[in-house]
Amino acid sequence: MVDPHLAHLSNQLMLGAVLLYVVAMVGYAADISFGRRRVAAVPEEAKVLVGAGGPEAVEDAQETETETEDEDERRRVDWGRFAILLNVLAWGVHGAEIVTRGMAADRVPWGNMYEFVSAITFAAVTVYLVMLWRYKTNWLGPFLMVAVVIALGIATIWLYDDPGPLRPALHSYWIAIHVTAAVTATGTFTVAGVSTILYLLRARRTAPKPGGLLERVPDAETLDRLAHRTMMFGFPIWTFAIIAGAIWADSAWGRYWGWDPKETWSFITWVVYAGYLHARATAGWRGRKAAIISLIAFACLLFNFFGINYLVSGMHSYA
Repeated sequence: MVDPHLAHLSNQLMLGAVLLYVVAMVGYAADISFGRRRVAAVPEEAKVLVGAGGPEAVEDAQETETETEDEDERRRVDWGRFAILLNVLAWGVHGAEIVTRGMAADRVPWGNMYEFVSAITFAAVTVYLVMLWRYKTNWLGPFLMVAVVIALGIATIWLYDDPGPLRPALHSYWIAIHVTAAVTATGTFTVAGVSTILYLLRARRTAPKPGGLLERVPDAETLDRLAHRTMMFGFPIWTFAIIAGAIWADSAWGRYWGWDPKETWSFITWVVYAGYLHARATAGWRGRKAAIISLIAFACLLFNFFGINYLVSGMHSYA
């Protein structure tokens, strides 16, 4: 029995989470634009005195620059902290939306595409916040927030479905195991995909345009390493999700593997990610070649999630 009050509350929390993510995105963008310490120009008077050989003039000019910068820093809004605060708040509201959705339907809150998108974006933001705490990846915030806002917008406008009972095939405790692992891995791979795209953009320019969007992004090598580490974390989880799905399929349909479209594309995705990790570990692939494989794997992941559910009919088509 669906609780309409909790269902309405869940919808309102989703709207609040999206709005907070948008504000956080704006905050991250402002941090990129205005959060940088400006290098004060040496006044013309100081240049004349330096040319005349006056060390006192140099010291006076430096002290003036320092005082000006300190005053500017006190007046400047700390957009980075503001964005992180809003990001954490949005993440909390988003988590409350998922919990209330599950309570409204009295089941695990991932039984349709709307709930899957909500859970995957929540997992992606969770991974990002952990990376933010561990590696100080503020620069990744605006780009990931764009992806999260677009995904949640699509889910809310086109994929929304009222909370209701699970389909008969989903009535198993394995849904809490298999789907949770798949959602976590997909969210992790999403962060890795965003990092890889940034790597390709950054690698095209060894010296980003001053004041440009990529100026605050780390160098290409750092981005490449971060994407690799993220995929190394997500790959075992995706592997476990496939194994758990096979065990669930045996209990539900009497076979571990039947080459259903979802099973096939999950395996294809696994193979491409495995190829990426293998190429890095054995052939020493780095940079652009590895990034291309990573993006192919991410494209397979997206097709497995959206394409299979909407374009291909099968036993896993729960859209």
